[in-house]
Amino acid sequence: MAQDAKSPKKLQRNRSTFTHRVGYALTHPGRVAPYLRRATRDTWLRLKHPDHVSYYRAVMACDARRNPEAAVGSQTHERWLALGQLQFDYLVEHGLRPEHRMLDIGCGNLRGGWRFIDYLDTGNYYGIDISPDILVAAKKTLVERGLQDKLPHLTITGDLTLDFLPGDHFDVVHAHSFFSHSPLEVIEECLANVGRVLTEKGFFDFTFDRTEGTEHQVLCEDFYYRAATLLALARKHGLHGSFMDDWEKRPHGQSKIRVSRSPVPDADQYDELTRR
Repeated sequence: MAQDAKSPKKLQRNRSTFTHRVGYALTHPGRVAPYLRRATRDTWLRLKHPDHVSYYRAVMACDARRNPEAAVGSQTHERWLALGQLQFDYLVEHGLRPEHRMLDIGCGNLRGGWRFIDYLDTGNYYGIDISPDILVAAKKTLVERGLQDKLPHLTITGDLTLDFLPGDHFDVVHAHSFFSHSPLEVIEECLANVGRVLTEKGFFDFTFDRTEGTEHQVLCEDFYYRAATLLALARKHGLHGSFMDDWEKRPHGQSKIRVSRSPVPDADQYDELTRR
């Protein structure tokens, strides 16, 4: 996503409307043919896979075969590295420490994950994804970075009930560019269950494509939500939530929300709390 995607004008934009699509095509004629090819492919995949998880797994299989880094949203290797560094730096600034246990939802091919694996104590990283193809790419990243001795857990999942994970276990749960590809029922399933696996002082950070206009989706791949919708959903499931204003200053087009079992501490307070 473009780095200026959080400008007030773009936050009101509904990318699913016919008017927007025509205007976009007129101003970006070179992107029309690739869009039509993707729309045709996605229509065919939705016919074959009516539920969203199976559909998006098929999307990732197609994309990962061509380029695993592009499949997770990075068009160049330099951008892949930069976005991984961005994720890592932010969480370390917010108190992530080597002894913490981390769950990475939608870990992809370890764009940010390999840095977390390297930083965390052995065995403390747990990455899950719905795509077996992208997890194969993740294992290649692990080998390329020489991180086998850190014994990360990389697991495929078909839902977000998180029922195979222990309760009161993870200090940090992280989902980068995952909810931006998820319908609301998938997000709710995650928020309904993540509190069980979080420690009392732990938190769950997730990014999302934010709109201040009509919530919408494009090709059932990209979903745009109002922050208030997701914060209300968190409250519904007994979680405290906070919109992370300091993330907005980062060179990334998505926004970020943090939820926790206990009231979300200020950034300056978090490190002190987790050291107790």
